[in-house]
Amino acid sequence: MNSITKVSFDDTAVAFSGKSDAELYKMYLLFKSMNSNTFVKAGGTLLNTALKLHLPVKFIIKPTIFNHFCGGETIEESERAIQELARFNIGTILDYSVEGEGNEKSFDATRDELLHGIEKAHGNKNIPFSVFKITGLIDINLLEKVQKQQELTVDERAAFERGRDRVNAICQRCYQRDVRVFIDAEESWIQDTIDNLTYEMMALYNREKANIYNTYQLYRHDRLDVLQRDLEQAMEGGYYLGAKLVRGAYMEKERRRALAEGYESPINPTKEASDALFDSALRFCAANVDRIAFCNGTHNEDSCYLLMELMEEYDIAPNDPRVYFAQLYGMSDNLSYNLAHAGYNVAKYVPYGPVEAVMPYLLRRANENTAIAGQSSRELTLIMSEIERRKKLKR
Repeated sequence: MNSITKVSFDDTAVAFSGKSDAELYKMYLLFKSMNSNTFVKAGGTLLNTALKLHLPVKFIIKPTIFNHFCGGETIEESERAIQELARFNIGTILDYSVEGEGNEKSFDATRDELLHGIEKAHGNKNIPFSVFKITGLIDINLLEKVQKQQELTVDERAAFERGRDRVNAICQRCYQRDVRVFIDAEESWIQDTIDNLTYEMMALYNREKANIYNTYQLYRHDRLDVLQRDLEQAMEGGYYLGAKLVRGAYMEKERRRALAEGYESPINPTKEASDALFDSALRFCAANVDRIAFCNGTHNEDSCYLLMELMEEYDIAPNDPRVYFAQLYGMSDNLSYNLAHAGYNVAKYVPYGPVEAVMPYLLRRANENTAIAGQSSRELTLIMSEIERRKKLKR
């Protein structure tokens, strides 16, 4: 029997092996709630209003949705989640999910927090990656202006250079501490600027291996071409390419803006087209694993099975450090735990930050679970299946 047939994403005994009966029932109630689009929208509006009015709702949010999707309010508080995942050979990607205030002080504070996270990851096999968004370090309007090749004022040029210095400080520290780092993808109207900064960092710090990873949103119809171009550029430049493959996170926003401003949407016309492009990108990365280290960042079961098949085809060991699977903390444990149980490299994105500051992230997670066809239903079905399995064992 080969390694692929040993992995079943329906194996709830493995998927929820870290959950007590009480924790499992709590998950059931949470996903049952998120399965209702009306509840999520109304609840999100109420929570946002309560937070703006400084009403005492933290005691409701923290033990429920926050604790399920986040590690804690600080890195230190996230240690519980790190250890919980490590018990099942799943790594943690510490994700500082505070959306900054867009000023120099907040950019510096974000840089310092990210550097703190890198020090935490140094020499810690339980934290294989760091991650950050460029918009946490540079003003989004400035990134857009650079992408449009508009002339910058003296002050804007200085601000952009300070932002580049922050990005370099993080990437350099990752290189020095041997911590790999994902630079997240963002909206298409600033992505070229983000890409160019990332290539700059790769050319500096990916000489011996991939330390810096760019992110490719495959719901964009041009991203496979960009990935292929980036490999050529990396080979010409004498450095390794790091690639995190995701489907994407800004679809509705992208389509609205394209429609409003009268340009062609960068988004694939159908989900099937995005799925096909994502899987083509996986095939490309697997075929070029000698020059590309990559992460399969997905909650899609078919894409996980495909990568397992590709690893077998190209004789890539399940624990090869150049290949990772990744999912979000609190979601798709049937993927993460079963893959890790079979010996594959797996990591979870574990967001952290003050409850109030992380609320935009949490509301996105809740909305995504209702918007992604069947996501909450799939989670619910698996949880209910495990509850029933445990009941039978006790009879």
